[in-house]
Amino acid sequence: MKLTALNRPPNQPISHTDSSPQICHPERRLARTRASRSRRTRQPANTTTHASPFRLTSLASRISHLATLASLLLLTACAPPRSSHIVIGAKDFTEQVILGELLAQEIEANGGGPVERRFWLAGSYLCQQALVSNRIDAYVEYTGTALTAILKQPLNRDPTQVNATITNLYAQRYNIRVFPSLGFNDTFAMVIRGADARARNLHTISDILPLAPTWRLGVGYEFAERPDGLRGLSSTYNLKFPGDPRTMELGLLYRSLAANQVDIVAGNSTDGAIRALDFVALQDDRHYFPPYEAVPLVREDSLRRWPQIAIALNRLSNKITADEMRAMNLAVDAQHRDPADVVRDFRTTHNL
Repeated sequence: MKLTALNRPPNQPISHTDSSPQICHPERRLARTRASRSRRTRQPANTTTHASPFRLTSLASRISHLATLASLLLLTACAPPRSSHIVIGAKDFTEQVILGELLAQEIEANGGGPVERRFWLAGSYLCQQALVSNRIDAYVEYTGTALTAILKQPLNRDPTQVNATITNLYAQRYNIRVFPSLGFNDTFAMVIRGADARARNLHTISDILPLAPTWRLGVGYEFAERPDGLRGLSSTYNLKFPGDPRTMELGLLYRSLAANQVDIVAGNSTDGAIRALDFVALQDDRHYFPPYEAVPLVREDSLRRWPQIAIALNRLSNKITADEMRAMNLAVDAQHRDPADVVRDFRTTHNL
C-alpha cells in the first residue's frame, strides 16, 4: 500500500521508489475520498460560500473512529512487503510534513540512500501503528502526545520526567528509540482573533472565562477526545462553552476563525497562520498542557540496518527554535512554497 496517497495535497509528490502493489480495490475508493477531502480543506476557498464544515462532537467522534479503523485496516490488510529502503512518515499537517522532509533530506545527505516519504498519515494513532507494524522506520512525535495519547500515561508537566518516561516505555513496549528533541516545544494553543484580544485586553486563557458561555469553540477531532485535550482543559479552567464544540479538520480551524464562524480554536503554538492572520495565542496561565517537544521516533532494527539514520538525527538535535519552526510553517502555508525547498533553505542556513 502507498500510504503517501492518503491525505496528500495535489502538489505533494509521491515517492516512486516502491514498486509494490497499490491499495486493493475497496480501500482505493476510501483513499481517493480522503485525498479529495484533504485537497478541499487546503484550497484557499471562501469558507462562507460552502456549507458549514462543523459536526457535533458525538457524530464527529464516530466518524473519526471509523476513519482511523479503516486506515489501520489499510495498513495491515493490503500493505506491501517491507521495502528495501528507509521510509519516513509524517502526520497530516504542514509542520509534520516539513519535519518529515527534514529527516529524509538529512538521512539522504548522510549516505542513507533514497528515502521514501509517506506523509499525510491521518493522525498520531495511524503513525504509531505504521511504526510498530514496520511500515515506516521513523517519524516525529511530540512528547506530550506520546505520553498521554499513545502510551496512555497520566499527565505530567515536567519535561525531564516526561522524556524519561516515554524513552523507557517506547523501548520496553515497542523496541523504539526516542531521539533528542529537535529543539522546540509545539504546545496546544487556544487561539483567538487579534481584534478581539486587543478590544477586550485578553492575554491568558483565564481572561476568557466571562466570555466562554457566549463563545463558539472550534477544535480538531483528536483534541476533542484526547486525555490532554478539551475535557481536562475545561475542568482546569472551569470553561463553560455553550453546547458541544464544533469539531472539524485541522485545515479548517483558522479559516473558520477568520470567517467569524467560531470565536476561539485549539491550535498549535508554532502554527504560521497565527502571525499571518493576526491571531493571538492565549497564555496557558494555569499550566495545563504538558510539554510537547518534537522528538524523532525510530525503530531499533532500522537503526541497526541503517546506522546513517542515527548520524543524521543526532545532527538535528536542538537545531530548530520555535520561531524558526513558525517561519517554516508560514513559508508553506502563507507563501505556498514547497516544503522540500523550505527544508533545503533551512539546512543551508544551518550548515547541514
